Amino acid sequence: MTPGPSSRRAMCAACLRAQPACICRWVRPVRAEAGLLILQHPLETANAKNSARLLHLCVAGSTLAIGETFEPAALDALLHAGGRTPVLLYPETPGVATVRPDSLAPPGRLLIVVLDATWRKSRKMLHLNPALQRLPRLALVSMPASHYRIRKAHAPHQLSSLEAGAHALGQVGGSAAGVAPLLDAFEGFVQQQADYVPARAAHPRGA
Repeated sequence: MTPGPSSRRAMCAACLRAQPACICRWVRPVRAEAGLLILQHPLETANAKNSARLLHLCVAGSTLAIGETFEPAALDALLHAGGRTPVLLYPETPGVATVRPDSLAPPGRLLIVVLDATWRKSRKMLHLNPALQRLPRLALVSMPASHYRIRKAHAPHQLSSLEAGAHALGQVGGSAAGVAPLLDAFEGFVQQQADYVPARAAHPRGA
């Protein structure tokens, strides 16, 4: 049976979530010197606990592209948009050289590339897209514990996409204060998701 119009949930056109779960209230506009490209694995798009779209909505001029394997020419265009130099935000990996924020080109010429995926899926995205493998890798330094308490089996050193992107923009731009609104937005987002679970338990469907 095809659901009627009344049974379809109204969706927010900005955050792409159902209206009751809209996260647009947490958007805190930020203008960063460095560019930001978020490559999101398709399995993350419908995950209510995913923070990448909020990061995209907050950072002016950022780009979010969804896919696991990208057509080479299209990916090349994304990586070099505006004549910027892309650098892949990725944890230190044995045998793979990484660059430090203070050794990079001026932030106005940089594009930070964030892979929004689980660790296993991010490795697969690297494997399927050789252009990503060739990028210089940026590993964050001196990170505080993550506040991503809504995802199961999440260790304190594992940052959400929003936290990682915010800290990367702050470190290459030399100003943590400039991206503080992103972390404030994340706190509100996390609390909304944490409150949602008890609410569903208290009012199960059909009750």
